[in-house]
Amino acid sequence: MAKLLIAEDDTGVRLLVERALRLEGHDVISVEDGELALEMLEEHDGAFDLLLSDIRMPAMTGIELAHAAAERWPDLRIQLMTGYAEQKEAAEDLASIIIGVIDKPFSLAEIRRHIGRILAMPAPRSKETAARYCA
Repeated sequence: MAKLLIAEDDTGVRLLVERALRLEGHDVISVEDGELALEMLEEHDGAFDLLLSDIRMPAMTGIELAHAAAERWPDLRIQLMTGYAEQKEAAEDLASIIIGVIDKPFSLAEIRRHIGRILAMPAPRSKETAARYCA
């Protein structure tokens, strides 16, 4: 299946999402902040099918991570998640580099379906193409 990187500072949410996606057969690596996610991306030279990141994290936010990852690996699919409306609005200017923002809380079924739809899309040539698929 797919190789996924999850960046989420809340241990419970991180473990829940990791478990849900592993049950779908995906190879999942999860870390607790954006800096560690960027290190993991560098270690694997961006060889992930999807980066799923919370927006609000210590050290490096998901928005900062998205910018850094998209600059280095422009074809990497990036999906953000948040439980805060104002953070979702702050991510709106990222439309050209992220697929979208999923609202928390979500159920296991919802996150599995959402990630499944993203992974079923043809590999995007640009983030704008990916955004249109998920709109």
